Amino acid sequence: MISQFFVLSQRGDNIVFRDYRGEVPKGSAEIFFRKVKFWKEDGEGDAPPVFNVDGVNYFHVKVAGLLFVATTRVNVSPSLVLELLQRIARVIKDYLGILNEDSLRKNFVLVYELLDEVIDFGYVQTTSTEVLKSYVFNEPIVVDAARLPTLGPASIFMQGTKRMPGTAVTKSVVANEPGGRKREEIFVDIIEKISVTFSSSGYILTSEIDGTIQMKSYLTGNPEIRLALNEELSIGRGGRSIYDYNSSTGSGTVILDDCNFHESVHLDSFDIDRTLTLVPPDGEFPVMNYRMTQEFKPPFRINALIEEAGALRVSACLP
Repeated sequence: MISQFFVLSQRGDNIVFRDYRGEVPKGSAEIFFRKVKFWKEDGEGDAPPVFNVDGVNYFHVKVAGLLFVATTRVNVSPSLVLELLQRIARVIKDYLGILNEDSLRKNFVLVYELLDEVIDFGYVQTTSTEVLKSYVFNEPIVVDAARLPTLGPASIFMQGTKRMPGTAVTKSVVANEPGGRKREEIFVDIIEKISVTFSSSGYILTSEIDGTIQMKSYLTGNPEIRLALNEELSIGRGGRSIYDYNSSTGSGTVILDDCNFHESVHLDSFDIDRTLTLVPPDGEFPVMNYRMTQEFKPPFRINALIEEAGALRVSACLP
């Protein structure tokens, strides 16, 4: 399916490189980075996630400031390869705890072992952290979160010399605490992306929320857990059941347009009391993804001040 996989830093340094089929020239990493870096000079904006150069298809995603790239000469599904790159990044993060250039360089032996188990001769074998634990034996070298550099405006979240991470989980799922102790913890993060379009007078024209419930478990034995949501949650416009989106009865204080669940989630009691039952696998995974386009009050407001600065110029200010 894919010929090569490599990870590049923001400077173009080749951190990880694996050639599975020998069909693509070795200099593909440099060709890719030059193409992406100078894409704007052609007046076409940022480089798309998929493009072709001299018969080679390049697929890439950017995760934690790193470029995860795959190449191939054959016609494969772009969405499949892009999803594979995202899952590889997630698996590496599960094992290393922190995904950045420093952690990759210090754990390159473990990363190569993971890649050899995830992909064989260009074909995907598994991207499950839980399954990989049976085949991967190298221990991760933990990188202290306190050593992470500040990221510009993100420094407002600084406490002393430590940067608070985007999620509460910055440790490997396969590494024990000092002394061999197990971490009996579970983390749940709710991450929402808000997209709002304002008119020139400050009124809301369109609004949308894309959200996900992320979970990462360190519980021994993978016990069954129950996650309770808002009992007045409604799926679909006016619907009460996730299996009947066209129902015309019922209403709720929280109305989602649509949603989907992780394969480990059981929905037996969801229609009754809005409770999710699951046995969390090892690693970080999305319990539920959802989308909402109903009217809501955004946490910010934009009012544009436009002044004429000349016959052919205007000055716009967003206070």
